[in-house]
Amino acid sequence: MLNPVWLNTFATVAASHSFTDAGRQLGLRQSSVSEHIRRLEESVGRRLFVRDTHSLALTADGEAMLVHARVILDAMAHAQSQFSSPRLRGRVRLGSSDDLALGPLPSVLAAFRDAHPDVELEITIGMTGRLYQMVDAGELDLAVGKRRLGDARGTRLFSGRLEWLAKPGTVVDTTQPLPLILVAEPSVTRGVVLDSLAMSGASWQMVCTSSSHAGCIAAARGGLGLTVRSHFLAARGLAPPVNRAELPELPEVEFIAFCSKHPGRPAETLLQLLENSDLRGEWDGE
Repeated sequence: MLNPVWLNTFATVAASHSFTDAGRQLGLRQSSVSEHIRRLEESVGRRLFVRDTHSLALTADGEAMLVHARVILDAMAHAQSQFSSPRLRGRVRLGSSDDLALGPLPSVLAAFRDAHPDVELEITIGMTGRLYQMVDAGELDLAVGKRRLGDARGTRLFSGRLEWLAKPGTVVDTTQPLPLILVAEPSVTRGVVLDSLAMSGASWQMVCTSSSHAGCIAAARGGLGLTVRSHFLAARGLAPPVNRAELPELPEVEFIAFCSKHPGRPAETLLQLLENSDLRGEWDGE
């Protein structure tokens, strides 16, 4: 059993290169420092220091033990800080675009809920353009959605290239206008796709408009036409067209988080968790 008191004494001695200096820092007598090191060495069955009258150095086992000691002590300090601080309470009014809500967001919310069970989550799903408006109006504390590359608003979480998706096995007739299935305005994805098609000179026809990405996915599964999504958020039951190389290339979009002017501590805590989470991956949205 690695006693954390012994580990702390060991790490302090290793840093100061002196039993006397370590005792002074820890408020211990030198005999107590020596006793802690002796008991630690006995518990692991290894010599941790090479000592003589003039020098003190770590052995190879001591170097290895120092790595473990730092990890253990850091983890204990983190745990103590978390559980000694007041429990986070309140409410977060969170907005999310539905593609993120159908993809990676639930795992982040689960981690937040585990860490802060006393915080109430109120979630609104909508197009990013509408979420901007709600944040500005003070109706949401925090939102996650998309922005065009080059836009400055929000904190970047990750970026992903948009890709064409359709019913598996679809071969697109490129001699005809592309049959598009897109979300309604205000939509960052819709704007990016139509701008990209205009720049490429491609012709298109809007065959289906939906208020949500879920609706677009359903229509594409039915074989109505082409929809788009970030390749990090690929939807189950859809696949790139067989001749996707013949279709216009689509750009990247950035997935972001953005806060109200006065979000409050619960929302700021969730934002920090979002910033530190890897939201990229293969997500099977329904």
